[in-house]
Amino acid sequence: MKPPRLPTTFRLACKRLGVTPTRHVFTVRVAQQRAALFELTANANRPAAKLVKEFVCSTSKFGIGQVSGSNRTPLGLHRVAEKHGCGQPAGTVFKGRKPVGHLRDGLPLESITTRILGLDGLDPGFNRGGNVDSFARYIYIHGFGDPASFGHPASHGCIHLADADLIPLYEQLPVGTLVWIEKGGRVTESKS
Repeated sequence: MKPPRLPTTFRLACKRLGVTPTRHVFTVRVAQQRAALFELTANANRPAAKLVKEFVCSTSKFGIGQVSGSNRTPLGLHRVAEKHGCGQPAGTVFKGRKPVGHLRDGLPLESITTRILGLDGLDPGFNRGGNVDSFARYIYIHGFGDPASFGHPASHGCIHLADADLIPLYEQLPVGTLVWIEKGGRVTESKS
């Protein structure tokens, strides 16, 4: 399988929205249940994107969609708006973005765990504002207690990563880092 490349659609969205690409860009391909971290480097003619790492992830078991209450993973250009969990041990469970215990204490495997990267949509009317606002929907990149779910749609809209991937990613990406979520192949989209 060929390594992923930074999608042209990401660059087009940045241009259309007047958003300057950040040093790192995190991309999610829903159909493949894969994510990737790219580092943009200056080139004499135009910026180049170097693949830093590819990840297995899990997106919504309800498919893709933008609307609040749908439990679907939203598409498009986002940014990391906030970070929670710095210094907490892997397996820490969060409720309302506050640590409330640990998986070893018998808390549900379906919990939000380890680290939270809260996402803010950047495309007004598509993933920002009104009933399609990713930030108001609490769309996160976060840990998840059931490792068997990675590589398969299992979330309620968020992007799940393994702790071994999430912790270094959390440390590396500052607030403001761009996140691009795309279909990446055949997947059913819903307006709901």
